[in-house]
Amino acid sequence: MSLLVVVVSLSACGGRGSSSSQAAASHIYSTFFTVGSTPFTAVIQIQGDGFENLAGYSFTVQPKAGSASAAVRVTYSMESLKTRGYAQNLGGGARPDVLTVPVYGLYSGYSNQVLLNLVYWDGTSQSVSLAISTPTYTDRTGLYATPIIIKRRSPNAALGFSFFVIKSALGSPVVVDTDGEIRWVGSGVSNSISTFVVSDGFIVGDAGAPIVHYLGLDGTVRQSPLQFPGVTSFHHNVDLGKQGYIAEVITGPNVESIASEITSEGRVLKTWDLGSILSTYMQANGDDPSTFVRPGVDWFHMNAVAYDPSDDSLIVSSRENFLIKLDYKTGDIKWIFGDPTKYWYTFPSLRAKAVILQGGGLYPIGQHAVSITSEGFLMVFNDGLGSGNQPVGEPAGQSLTYSTVSAYSVDSNTLTARDVWDFDYGQSIYSRVCSSAYEAPSKSYLIDYAVADNMTAARLVGLDSSHNVVFDFQYPNASGCNTSWNAVPIPLDDMQVMQ
Repeated sequence: MSLLVVVVSLSACGGRGSSSSQAAASHIYSTFFTVGSTPFTAVIQIQGDGFENLAGYSFTVQPKAGSASAAVRVTYSMESLKTRGYAQNLGGGARPDVLTVPVYGLYSGYSNQVLLNLVYWDGTSQSVSLAISTPTYTDRTGLYATPIIIKRRSPNAALGFSFFVIKSALGSPVVVDTDGEIRWVGSGVSNSISTFVVSDGFIVGDAGAPIVHYLGLDGTVRQSPLQFPGVTSFHHNVDLGKQGYIAEVITGPNVESIASEITSEGRVLKTWDLGSILSTYMQANGDDPSTFVRPGVDWFHMNAVAYDPSDDSLIVSSRENFLIKLDYKTGDIKWIFGDPTKYWYTFPSLRAKAVILQGGGLYPIGQHAVSITSEGFLMVFNDGLGSGNQPVGEPAGQSLTYSTVSAYSVDSNTLTARDVWDFDYGQSIYSRVCSSAYEAPSKSYLIDYAVADNMTAARLVGLDSSHNVVFDFQYPNASGCNTSWNAVPIPLDDMQVMQ
């Protein structure tokens, strides 16, 4: 439901400029807002003059009393506002000017205290405070509005993030704060498993068609066809690539074994076919790949790809087998890191590329969410489930009774690795499939146990830099890992939108 409210006009001039400056001569006459298609967004219209001299705009949504999460703080340059269709025709001679700008991250069913700030080229600024009352959001899933709080975040607890994105198979991405409050839900997609956070929105690969969706936090929705003949859908992650975004796609008999770097408009920049890469390598080194690479079978099960700029390479996660590092340009295999008791290790050509774990620790087992930390460590969510799609009679490898987050230091020259640190929550949670762990600022971490409690719950946990649990809450699982198959921090407390 949309609401139109007139707010008492507030004007604030000056700052550092002189009384003769253009910005100091500007005025705000009145401010209107319209609540968007969900209670979490609004569009603001500010009437005034002098807006042609604006350099940027920011808004702050104050947290509720007692909240441990930070305020929402978002800054737009004027270039980025114009690119998005805001701030048009300012200073055209008509008075008053009307500046249209977005606000999001609002609480539903609440009188939100919002501060708007207009910054001018001469360094002066004007601020407007207003209350945006929103209707109560009806969560059609019945899941996200009522989390079970196991440990509430303390207002004094240090954490490098306050907001995160739940990737759901039940609808759009869901943005939640670290108090468990929903702060954004979008529209336009029925499944957001393949989601990547980009600037002030999300790229979502369609789970049922070769379509790339863009969902803006301001409510913008658009889509583009994926320009890759034969692709039927996206699956698992979309990760940051060298030039674009690396997505896992399905085409023909290639079941979850192809990664493509794409643009947000659906253009394909580069593709890596792991079946072809491994077959070519194994044949060239004396092995028959036909019993390992098996088109039509989920023999690889790719679930994440990380681009490593330190040596221009990709690290690809194969749940069934290993982590494999490829040269970005050529696709040549640099190393393979995984459980040596699995089937892959029986092939001499693959064993020749194996990274050996030194000093004890866990090999990657059924891992998800591969990433590179700020310290250069390779980090994964180590699910702990052995392979399920090996040929009959071949080794499936080790299985654990708990899951852990593992960070490794890998030496590509010596093909050795160290298990630098693990977080296993006292070996108390087993999330055998899906799930994720990602670093946030200040070396804090967000962990998503997608199928905790025997696949009945999705558990979201925040860790500080010392790996202490700061918050812990969970949602019921609708089915499988649909509730929160993967979750990532989003910087809504300091989002800078410049282009």
